[in-house]
Amino acid sequence: MQLVVARIGRAHGIKGEVTVEVRTDEPELRLAPGAVLATDPATAGPLTIETGRVHSGRLLLRFEGVSDRTGAEALRNTLLIAEIDPEELPEGEDEYYDHQLIDLDVVTADGTEVGRITEISHLPTQDLFIVERPDGSEVLIPFVEEIVAEIDLAEQKAVITPPPGLIDDRAEIASSREETARGEETAGGEETARGEEP
Repeated sequence: MQLVVARIGRAHGIKGEVTVEVRTDEPELRLAPGAVLATDPATAGPLTIETGRVHSGRLLLRFEGVSDRTGAEALRNTLLIAEIDPEELPEGEDEYYDHQLIDLDVVTADGTEVGRITEISHLPTQDLFIVERPDGSEVLIPFVEEIVAEIDLAEQKAVITPPPGLIDDRAEIASSREETARGEETAGGEETARGEEP
C-alpha cells in the first residue's frame, strides 16, 4: 500500500537541497537517509534520500543524483510516496493512517448516523474528517479528542460527540428550537437529541 509522506517545496541553497512539507507523523522513519520513495508524478522518481536536516523549523532533504539548484527546482510540488504494509499501524496510540479512516461510518454516541468519511484534510493546526452525509452534503469534523470519542476499526465506525451546531445546519437548529418550545416533542428526530446536548 502506498502512503504520501511529503510534498517537495522550493529549492534551498545551491547544492540540491529542497524544503519538504511533511505529511507523516513518522518523518524520522519515512524520510530517513537511504529511504527510497516513489513519486507523483512517477517520472520524477523513484528518489533516494541522501541527507536530511532541520533548518529554521523546516525539514530539508537532498536526493541522490540531485546536486544543484536547477535539479532541486525541477522536483518542486512532487509528492513523495512510501510503500507500507497495509496491516502496519502507526507507532503512537490513537494515531491512524488515512486509509484506515476513509470509508468509516460516522455516528453520534447515541447511534445516530451522520455519514461516511470520504477524505482527511491535513491542516497545520489539526486534521479534519470530510464526511459525506446520506443526502450527499458534506460536513467537516475536527479530528480532536473532544469531538471524536472513539475510532473502532473492527466495527468500521467513528463515534463522535459533536458540540451543538457542528453537524446541524441552520434549518435543523431552528427545527430543534421549535420542537423544544412546543413541549419537548421527541418524535425520534435526530435534531432534537443533538439540540439538547450541553
